Parts: sequence; C-alpha cells; structure tokens
Amino acid sequence: MSGAADGGTEGLTYPRVLLKISGEALAGEQGFGISPPVVDRLIDEIRYVHEMGVALGLVIGGGNIVRGTTASAQGMDRVSADYMGMLATVINALAIQNSLERKGVETRVLTAIRMEQLAEPYIRRRGMRHLEKGRVVIFAGGTGNPYFSTDTAAVLRGIEMNADVIIKATKVDGIYSADPNKDPNAEFIPEISYLDALSRELGVMDAAGLSLCKENRLPIVVLNLDTPRAVARVVRGERIGTLVH
Repeated sequence: MSGAADGGTEGLTYPRVLLKISGEALAGEQGFGISPPVVDRLIDEIRYVHEMGVALGLVIGGGNIVRGTTASAQGMDRVSADYMGMLATVINALAIQNSLERKGVETRVLTAIRMEQLAEPYIRRRGMRHLEKGRVVIFAGGTGNPYFSTDTAAVLRGIEMNADVIIKATKVDGIYSADPNKDPNAEFIPEISYLDALSRELGVMDAAGLSLCKENRLPIVVLNLDTPRAVARVVRGERIGTLVH
C-alpha cells in the first residue's frame, strides 16, 4: 500500500493532487492520437509521484481525438460535439490505465457517463475510497454535461477529492503574457492571482474553472510536462512553472 494510504506523506507540500493533462500532450509530435513514447514518459512520471506517497487523481482531455468546441465551430451541434469530446477522454483514460497497470500501478477509471463494461460510474465516495487504498484514480467523461470543459471537470473533481493543488501539465513552461509560440516578446509570469488571471484572459483555464478555484481557495500550478520530474518537484514544494492563487 502506498504512502498515500498509510499516512507516509511527511515532507510533501501537496500530499493530495489532481493532475490535469491535455489530450494534445498524449499525441506528441504526431499531433493526433496517442504516441506510445509520450505515454511511456508520462507513466514514469505518474508512477514516480505515486511512489512518493501522493494521493493522485488524473483528468485527461480529449483534444488528441476530438475537441467539442472545434467540432461545434465547424457546424456540428454543440451538445453532440461535447459528448464526443467526453467519449474521447474515456479512450485516453483507458489507454493511461492500461499503461499504468502494466508498470504495476493499481488504477481505477471512474467516468461521469455510465458505461459499466469499461469503467466504474463516478461516485464521489467510491473515488475517495480508491484514493485511500493507494490507487491512482482517473476521472473520465468530463463533468458528464455539455458546455463544460475538461479544465472545469478537473477543478470540480479536485474540489470533490479534497485536493491540495491542481497541477495543469501543458506544453509550455507556465503562463505567459501572450502565446510564446507566436509572440517572441511574451513575458513569463511566475505567480498570479485568480482575479488577474481572469481579467487578463491569459488562457490558464476557462473562467468557470478559475472561479471555482478562487471560491474554494484551491491553488493551480501550470507547468511543462516535458520538464524532468516537474510534478514531483512541485509536490515537494519547489517552485516550478506558474502558481495561480
């Protein structure tokens, strides 16, 4: 049983973490689908953090397969597009579960859309019990409702599981004043308040998710998933990426 279950979390700044991973991150350089080398690196990071004794929940986006807002913008009914996006998150969750269990990490997938042949239905008490038993819990299916992003789903699940922090793993080192891939003069922001992030529309996450974090005083750390041991370093209290609080 991991330290998350038996209380061995001394020295950890954040003993209970909700890790949000974008679907695009799973695609790697290929830009679509699931890249095995990328998933292997991700699994090693998750396993390392889990073995530290962290109670770990995951929310994975579905943008590497289908993004609801993009499909809607192309003329598809928004509700149908969002449900397709939610199903994409289930596909990613099952892929990550399979990879984690092949490396010896006990994992459970809980989905907001009922599909008992594939995963357990999301019930908060059941998810909490899995965490207490030292399992990595993957929350799939978004919130189960259209018009809500997986960012909002991550914040909601983080609040429900009494997480100490939301760690949002992206392809950039943190939050910038503008898109660093488009603007060479974009400035890195190491720390920012919820209100500033909302008012400046910096793309940290959608307004609903940020507002929920603000109301529940749940800090967010935005970091680059490619930085070695980035999540583990944050859990120990090291300042990596951008802190929103």
